[in-house]
Amino acid sequence: MKTDETKKVVLCFSGFDPCGGAGIQADIEAIASHACHAVSVITALTVQNTCGVTNYQSVSANLVIQQARSVLEDMQVQAIKIGMLGSAEVAEAVHSLLMDYPQIPVIFDPVLAAGGGESLAQENLRDVMTKMIMPLCKIITPNTLEAKQLALHGDNDNARAIELLDMGCEYVLLTGTHAQSENVVHKLFSNNRCLQTYMYERLPHEYHGSGCTLAASLASFLVQGHEVVSACHAALDYTYKTLQHAQPLGMGQLMPERFFWTVK
Repeated sequence: MKTDETKKVVLCFSGFDPCGGAGIQADIEAIASHACHAVSVITALTVQNTCGVTNYQSVSANLVIQQARSVLEDMQVQAIKIGMLGSAEVAEAVHSLLMDYPQIPVIFDPVLAAGGGESLAQENLRDVMTKMIMPLCKIITPNTLEAKQLALHGDNDNARAIELLDMGCEYVLLTGTHAQSENVVHKLFSNNRCLQTYMYERLPHEYHGSGCTLAASLASFLVQGHEVVSACHAALDYTYKTLQHAQPLGMGQLMPERFFWTVK
């Protein structure tokens, strides 16, 4: 990166992970790895490690808004990445904020559960996500399990992705790491059809924060001028490499190495 270039700024709404693998720490590392600058709004405090989540507490909606406005009134934010919202109240507050900044593209990773399956969503959050957040999004990045929870009528992955598009977002990048397939197949949808399919060899382990990594990487490529199809491809390639270099820092899921090129 040239010294006379100003870094692109990505605002992240995410939960705090004390073991540093997912949530806001994953966002910051992924965005920094692309030479962009992450500004962060904490939506929830979690009790978790590489083995799972045991508890979490949402931050007050008012404090979430105060955090975000303090940054937005000071810095030029080029994209907004949303991860864990945790509660309907926080989601409603984020919606009110997004309405004030319609020119900023939104990348939404609709987190409903941790990688180990533990719920990270309070009652009624799904309805607020689908009715108030998703219509304001440039692209959403659900995995197949999240798509099944969010789309109530589709009976297969493609139909669910189309149903999510009908809720108002412009693109759906449906990730296939949770599908029962030999290879991992990701699909990008828009205009009621599948635009692109991306296939990767399935890796042997489970990983902590891969979804956060992907969405934050995607936001970074978009603010750097990539079109959506190429940004998705680049972000998926980057995320795959972080998983190939992942390390067993705890007793559970492996930690993605978001600065994999520094590992000797």
